[in-house]
Amino acid sequence: ARAMPPREEKVTRFRFSWHDVVSGKNPTSITIVKGAASTSSFGKVQMIDNVLTEGPELTSKQVGRCQGFYASAAQQDPGLLMDMNVVFTAGRYNGSTLSIMGRNPVLHKVREMPVVGGSGAFRSSGWPAAMPCSGPT
Repeated sequence: ARAMPPREEKVTRFRFSWHDVVSGKNPTSITIVKGAASTSSFGKVQMIDNVLTEGPELTSKQVGRCQGFYASAAQQDPGLLMDMNVVFTAGRYNGSTLSIMGRNPVLHKVREMPVVGGSGAFRSSGWPAAMPCSGPT
């Protein structure tokens, strides 16, 4: 058998804002499982269909949706299990998706979340990757 030559690594950089609207007339994040105790959010699960925009304002141009769920999975420190698909609906990556699953340590200013797959421009047979996330300061 012949060895396959190593694939050249391709890096894609983009920036978008994720809007998690939990109240009002049209929430994009709803509680589907409440936490185990009233004093803790441990066990709470949110289903999401959040808007992704070019800028931090909700009125910025929409570039996609983030669909899936997140759950409060840590008892000692605020940490979420995130399982979601980033669905691009405009621009260069329109029709492509990224699948993300992993831990989100919400109090960290910068976080990396594992990208476990994708489609369209991000199609792959499986590769490790990370999506840095900046949280509220």
